[in-house]
Amino acid sequence: MLAAGVGGQGERLGGRRRKMAVESRVTQEEIKKEPEKPIDREKTCPLLLRVFTTNNGRHHRMDEFSRRNVPSSELQIYTWMDATLKELTSLIKEVYPEARKKGTHFNFAIVFMDLKRPGYRVKEIGSTMSGRKGTDDSMTLQSQKFQIGNYLDIAITPPNRAPPPSGRMRPY
Repeated sequence: MLAAGVGGQGERLGGRRRKMAVESRVTQEEIKKEPEKPIDREKTCPLLLRVFTTNNGRHHRMDEFSRRNVPSSELQIYTWMDATLKELTSLIKEVYPEARKKGTHFNFAIVFMDLKRPGYRVKEIGSTMSGRKGTDDSMTLQSQKFQIGNYLDIAITPPNRAPPPSGRMRPY
C-alpha cells in the first residue's frame, strides 16, 4: 500500500496534513499478461539451450544435475527466448523419430540453480502433445522467466502410456 498526497500536498484536515492511502488493483493475471518484447531473429544472436530428455514420462531427478555432472541425454539447441513449446517440440521430434507418433506427450520444466541453497530446482512450465493443439503450445521461454544458463528438462511419454488429456488439448 502506498501513501500519497493529492498534488503532492496531502489533504488538509484541521490544519494538519493527512496522507491518503492508495491501493494497487493490478491482479496477478494482468502482471503475467505483460507483453513480451518482440525478438528480431535476424538481428538477435540465438542462445544455446541445453535440453535433457527422458522417454519414461518422468523428469530427471535433481541430484542428476550438479556443477560437473548432467544427464547423458543432452540435446543442444540454438534458439531464441521467444521460442514456443510447440516449436521446441518440433525440434525434439526431428531428433527422436519415435516421438513423432500422434499422442506423444511432452512435459516441459525449467531446471535452475537454487540461489538460496546448494543444488538445482525444477519448475514445470507446460506441456504439448503430438497431433493435438493445446493451450501451452504458444507459451514461450521468455514468458516463463527462463534465464540463459538454465536447463530445459522434457519428459516424453509415448502415446500408449500418455496421461489422459486434461481438456487443454484438442485434435488438429
